[in-house]
Amino acid sequence: MADADSSNRETELKLAVRPQDLETLRTAPAVSGRGKGRATSRTLEATYYDTPDRDLSARLLSFRVRREDDRFVQTLKSAPDSDGAGLSRGEWEWVVPGPAPDLTLITDETALAHLDGIDLTVLAPVFETHIHRSLRIITHGDTSIEVAFDEGEVRAPTGQTHPVAEIELELKHGDPRALFTLARELAAVAPVRVERRTKAARGYALADGTLGGAVKAARVEIDPACTVEGALCRVVRNCLEQLGANEACALAGNDPEGVHQARVALRRLRSALVVFKPFLPPDQITWLEGEVKWLAATFGPARDWDVFLTELLAPVKEGFAGSGEHGGEIPQDLETLEAAVEKGRAQAYGEVRTALSSARYGLFTLQVAEWLDSRGWRAQPVSEESIRLLEPIGHLADSLLAKRYRKVRKRGEGFEDLSIADRHQLRIAMKKLRYTADFFRGLYDDKPVRRYIELLGHFQDLLGHLNDVATATRLLHALHADGTAPSVGEARAAGVVIGWLARGTVALEPQLCDAWERFDAAKPFWSKAARLA
Repeated sequence: MADADSSNRETELKLAVRPQDLETLRTAPAVSGRGKGRATSRTLEATYYDTPDRDLSARLLSFRVRREDDRFVQTLKSAPDSDGAGLSRGEWEWVVPGPAPDLTLITDETALAHLDGIDLTVLAPVFETHIHRSLRIITHGDTSIEVAFDEGEVRAPTGQTHPVAEIELELKHGDPRALFTLARELAAVAPVRVERRTKAARGYALADGTLGGAVKAARVEIDPACTVEGALCRVVRNCLEQLGANEACALAGNDPEGVHQARVALRRLRSALVVFKPFLPPDQITWLEGEVKWLAATFGPARDWDVFLTELLAPVKEGFAGSGEHGGEIPQDLETLEAAVEKGRAQAYGEVRTALSSARYGLFTLQVAEWLDSRGWRAQPVSEESIRLLEPIGHLADSLLAKRYRKVRKRGEGFEDLSIADRHQLRIAMKKLRYTADFFRGLYDDKPVRRYIELLGHFQDLLGHLNDVATATRLLHALHADGTAPSVGEARAAGVVIGWLARGTVALEPQLCDAWERFDAAKPFWSKAARLA
């Protein structure tokens, strides 16, 4: 881990907190007991600029002019480092005479390289931030950390705002591990969690109208020269970023896609741990898998109810909507069942909110970030497998993909005669292969990878319907496991839904068999001929 003293570098750990906890954390012994000098407060007003095509955002750059008391500071920040927890990034600052940018001051060669090819003459304001900052410098031995308590909002030109409540721990001098030590001490006082979105990222999302919405995974950028541990860092961080990006949507509970994408992030993370498991210490894998499994189990019921309501019950209701007297009381019974299911969904979403707001989840985000940043897996005996962490991932990707492929082939033997439970296990194995292919797609020609992933996705969706039917049956049987009495007509509606879904399952069988044959005949894209030079 690099020291923080490098020129034009910023090493910072950002923590999301509840607004009501800011004062408690500000006076925590970990801060007040180590403070150097008096705490200072200031109001920071910044305007962020970009081109009409958002060229800076596309490169994960941010460019702002911020008013700090009686002076203006122009700042360019680069994307976080690709490996580790992404705490370090480039930062260049220039004092400017007023609120407008002064592009003539940008003379640093590295900064100019980041901006190469971007027409800076068309920069225009995109959004603003208005932050009240309470600042304290704390020291511990040779380590110095700037602790900033930020409260305020991001403002879009449309007038929309987004609240900000967070703590920024910026390493001024010393060992970056001290950031995590301090964060854990703060977590013992009030819930905190790693905030992976910069203010700039939230500002762009607010301006684009996407803030608080569901977010799909970004592509993992891996090249053949990247080491195995470098690939591990990038894949795990990518999964965590997807999880963090969907926290707000999952907490709000008004868009099923938020919980779905958060759950996808956890499944991708579990798949990543399976892929890299041979190279990691067993105790670390056990802990990581345990925490991910706990969180995934929390999201599971909410997602199951969402699927039941939107993908399973809705078609049945639609089918009976125009039946009139021929449908008898079934349409009303389905409405009654839907109301009962909505109660189950509300309870499941409450459990999601409890988990995401818990100290356990906050510590999980902290500990995984520290594990990545400190290369925690290096704390293991040297072995034939552990040494491979330093090999180029390009040397191992074929074998890692082939291993997942063999699992799928084994699970799918005698496909036509497999039970629903066995087909569910096949779907899980196929999902792991699909995620692994997506992790390593940058190592291969994109066209065959894309076709292969689409093939897997189609088959996985067909198998998913079987699982959804089994899940629906389980959910309906457990709907009143708490002892409450079902409403009149609810049981009849449940029988109608299960019968409807069972009929669809029979009709699906020819498509499933065809999909397996297509997969069985498909040539894996990781053959040597498909690899990029």
